[in-house]
Amino acid sequence: MSETVDQLECYADYVCPFCYLGTQSLEQYRETRATPLEVDWQPFDLRSGKRRADGSIDHDVDDGKDEAYFEQAKQNVRRLQAAYDVEMVQELAIEVDSLPAQQAAWYVKQEYPDQWATFDDEIYAALWQDGRDIGEVDVLADIAAAVGLPVDEIRSAIDDDSVRTELEDRFSMAQQRGITGVPTFMYDGQIARGAVPPARFERLLE
Repeated sequence: MSETVDQLECYADYVCPFCYLGTQSLEQYRETRATPLEVDWQPFDLRSGKRRADGSIDHDVDDGKDEAYFEQAKQNVRRLQAAYDVEMVQELAIEVDSLPAQQAAWYVKQEYPDQWATFDDEIYAALWQDGRDIGEVDVLADIAAAVGLPVDEIRSAIDDDSVRTELEDRFSMAQQRGITGVPTFMYDGQIARGAVPPARFERLLE
């Protein structure tokens, strides 16, 4: 009889620095955990209200985030970088649209689930460690090739309206579940929000 593996739901968007920091904290917790833990990624779209048709970001849209907000966000990112010992080449990525990356990742999750975690890690690394624009199809194709995924399929998925529609349905489902920001981690009806430390994951799961 196979052992049941715990599964943690993670709502995240690649362009959120706290999602990247949260995944790094989660990995630190997983390294100390005696039993395996699966992560069930659920996509969330932070750019939906500011995305132009060409994928560029319209900063004239009033979302309540002013210069003071972004400066505080940068300070919080730097604080968590130090706390979790995480290297990052930038604190924010406000010009990057993650929708192409999320389409690619959602396709991989459905079609190549065993390779999803590696692909997911490399998308985060490309943006936050290497400063690459994960809104660019060629960048995502490079990442796919590096992890052994079929590049043509990834390019097609990014251009596939049905994949985008499915992804948008997932975004709506997240909102219906009360997800208003990311990262949000859910386990057995309990929720942890933000780039929480490893000890918080331990309390959530154990």
